[in-house]
Amino acid sequence: MAIDLDLTMDAMILNIKFDIMAKSLRPTAETEFENRLREKRQAAGLSQRQLGDMAGVTRQAVAAVETNQYSPATSVALQFARALQCRVEDLFSIKSDGEIIQGELLGSLPKGGNFRAQVTQVGDRALIRPLDGHGGLTSLTASADGLIVASDSRLRRVKVKLLRDLSAVRRTIVIGGCDPGMFIAAEHVARHGNGILAPWFMGSGTALGALRRGEIHVAGIHLADERSESWKLKRRVGGLDCMVVAFAHWEEGFIVRQGNPKKIRAVDDIAKPNIRIVNRETGSGARRLLDRGLQAAGISSARIKGYRDEVLTHLEVAARVQAGLADAGVGVRSVATICGLGFVPLQRERYDFVIPKIHYQSLPDLRNLLDVIVGKSFRAELEALGGYDTRDTGKVV
Repeated sequence: MAIDLDLTMDAMILNIKFDIMAKSLRPTAETEFENRLREKRQAAGLSQRQLGDMAGVTRQAVAAVETNQYSPATSVALQFARALQCRVEDLFSIKSDGEIIQGELLGSLPKGGNFRAQVTQVGDRALIRPLDGHGGLTSLTASADGLIVASDSRLRRVKVKLLRDLSAVRRTIVIGGCDPGMFIAAEHVARHGNGILAPWFMGSGTALGALRRGEIHVAGIHLADERSESWKLKRRVGGLDCMVVAFAHWEEGFIVRQGNPKKIRAVDDIAKPNIRIVNRETGSGARRLLDRGLQAAGISSARIKGYRDEVLTHLEVAARVQAGLADAGVGVRSVATICGLGFVPLQRERYDFVIPKIHYQSLPDLRNLLDVIVGKSFRAELEALGGYDTRDTGKVV
């Protein structure tokens, strides 16, 4: 009898907890809540009627909950969670109101007051990346997770006042790389309600270093020679057990001005005295491609005007050419197309995602990303940029 009483008491306590939660989910002037029922239902491929049948409610009731017109009872919330194979708190949670968290500072802080920041969790580490003071596309395309309100430069620790729910921050997948297609992937992931992807521009070598240090979840890389250089991956990611997934093959070559007025056709053309280039940073795939081409042609880098003029992304290469500050720079066809510039192909190569298996196994949204990139709509949009071949996209290589 004691056992039955204990079970009864446990059930009562559980019911009270969910009743409190359900009441707290009702929209009031004091409390706001996150309602993710619609995105979870759509991600599962269910209609409102199908979810209602599974939860024992009407389609109209599902619609009312999704539009915050009705807060579900405990039993209904539990049925929703069971039907969608998730927890109740994955569907409904109280919004954080300026919650303060602490984390490790990545990069440097500009001088001044509060700064926008990206907040991510990799393993058990909270990592803070300032979005201001560094320029670049990422600063504009990445919405801030919070504001840096205090810092300790000696310990490289900062405090951040969150602007979004902490659970969303913890779900964010950070991918470092130089392919602009990452931003299209992020949009498709969000469109399907399959998580939050935060691209961060960096060259292949920098991305592998960040992955090895545990600062990102995925490294995007391209190897100038897949057969001779792939063996180096194990050494460059340290002791991480990783899988490598093909993102796409792309064309890399010289981004030049529209019409190619300097008649640049091959690597040896950039050694002409009237040609100035813009270069990528050491360790990037584009830099390796240029150096290999110069070596094969027997040309010293000292003869190349602008060889020491370095930028960090394909888009910055295009911007220099577009502004007339350089005649050419190594980049990918898609960026030349986006910017309305000319392109001289040099080689076709594969762009890969390097993913530690511990992240793949523990983060469902990372598996959702791989599901998205093999989808027809994403591959069609990526190929429409120009220079992409997605026949191998999603293959474990």
